[in-house]
Amino acid sequence: MPNPYFSFKQFTVYHDRCAMKVGIDGVLLGVWCPVQETKHILDIGTGTGLIALMLAQRSSSLIDAIDIDADAVLQALENVKQSPWENRINVKQVSIQDYVTTATQRYDLIVSNPPYFVNSLKAPSGNRSIARHTDTLTHEDLILNAKELLHPEGRICIILPVNEALLCKGYAVKNGLYCTREVRVIPKPQAIPKRMLMEFRLQSGPQENTELIIEGEERHHYSEEFTALAKDFYLKL
Repeated sequence: MPNPYFSFKQFTVYHDRCAMKVGIDGVLLGVWCPVQETKHILDIGTGTGLIALMLAQRSSSLIDAIDIDADAVLQALENVKQSPWENRINVKQVSIQDYVTTATQRYDLIVSNPPYFVNSLKAPSGNRSIARHTDTLTHEDLILNAKELLHPEGRICIILPVNEALLCKGYAVKNGLYCTREVRVIPKPQAIPKRMLMEFRLQSGPQENTELIIEGEERHHYSEEFTALAKDFYLKL
């Protein structure tokens, strides 16, 4: 594993002015998705750049990170500038719907921690509402546009709450993408799954199904599995 140049403590310091702090969904996606033999990565809805920075640390890939929100993009640019990987991460303010009409690159890995609330009460903050609701990016739009930008041998990796993940999986199957890996994320032993990590490919094959428990019985006592995944990104774990 690479040396821990980047930590969430540093990342939070860079974000003192930003309302969206580091969340477990982004962490999980950033440590779980495969980066072996990837040359080009696209992060859709990069927010403040968390996942793009994690993938830069884990790989030598060139990374395009896009978001529709101007404030988030400014924060992402600031974080990338203060990281060791500024020359490998390109941040743009653009929607995926517009980006797909001009992009010529095909990506080995496309990642997204997308908006997930559908037909629900909006957050008071406009920026936070964009980040959490599907009004500007439905999950079917995400799947369709990501597929257009995917290299024939590439992967799309997404994290969503379980109910939304199952719907998204249905959209993917309907549009010619196959779920090859699925992880049900469980907060603690005996709890029900709260999130699903999913990997989609253009080629069909057996689906690998696993579970990941985040904490033990005591709060902030993390499981061995989660610790093994995320230890390079936390100062204390």
